[in-house]
Amino acid sequence: MKRIVYGFVLSCALLAAMPSGRSRAGGPYAPDNTGINARDRNSDAITAGQQSNSSGDLALTQRIRRSLMKDHSLSMMAKNVKIVSANGDVTLRGPVKTEKEKSKVTAKAQAIAGVDRVDDQLEVTSAK
Repeated sequence: MKRIVYGFVLSCALLAAMPSGRSRAGGPYAPDNTGINARDRNSDAITAGQQSNSSGDLALTQRIRRSLMKDHSLSMMAKNVKIVSANGDVTLRGPVKTEKEKSKVTAKAQAIAGVDRVDDQLEVTSAK
């Protein structure tokens, strides 16, 4: 019985120590990409749901993602851009921090997929 009580007390203490969804300043976390997600509702927008499941397209996406992840000069924002491959064509979407990052991400995708096979829809943002 003591073990159960101790376990319960320990669980309560751990839950009390967890972050409550508020920033250190006390305010709630602001949504990071609500406006960007709104543009994906456009019927013409390329989204991750349009990623082809063919082995060639999956491998292409994987090679580009690995290339981005290996580049330690890129921000996590740049490493997390959307890469959508279909029939050998690649669409890059999402925010990057600088024009330099945008150029690097695009160049890496073009080196793997081909210059004329990459549609660069990346956006430079001032988000941190």
